[in-house]
Amino acid sequence: MTDFRFPLKRVLEWRRTQLELEEARYKQHAAELSALDRARAEIEAAGIRAEVQVREWNPVAGCDLAALGAFRQRIMTREAEIARKRAESARKLAEQQKLMLEARRRCRLLERLEERRLAEWREACDRELEELAAESYLAKCARGRMTE
Repeated sequence: MTDFRFPLKRVLEWRRTQLELEEARYKQHAAELSALDRARAEIEAAGIRAEVQVREWNPVAGCDLAALGAFRQRIMTREAEIARKRAESARKLAEQQKLMLEARRRCRLLERLEERRLAEWREACDRELEELAAESYLAKCARGRMTE
């Protein structure tokens, strides 16, 4: 009996490497999206904190209100910028997810083919072993009859 060899082993290894690469890229895009969400939350919290602080001041000067207005404007501009970047990042993440799923599908296809070939090889080995056992039994029986 020969050892099992899968002729597409190198291709399967290549597909696994591709899958790992696509998964790493996916995680990178997901981390980018997460960072943008954190940045948006931080800016929003900063805006709320500034608003609360100014409302707590007892004498509020006009320049303070003007500064708060400018700060609000800057926060709105920054939030819009983050929202744009987030939309782009979400689009890239969706594209990368498609690439990753396609790489996973191709890899899984070869893995199933390897499993099927291994099962066929095992069946062939089992048949060969059964044939050897049957021949050995028949030879033993034939020797037993000869000695009688």
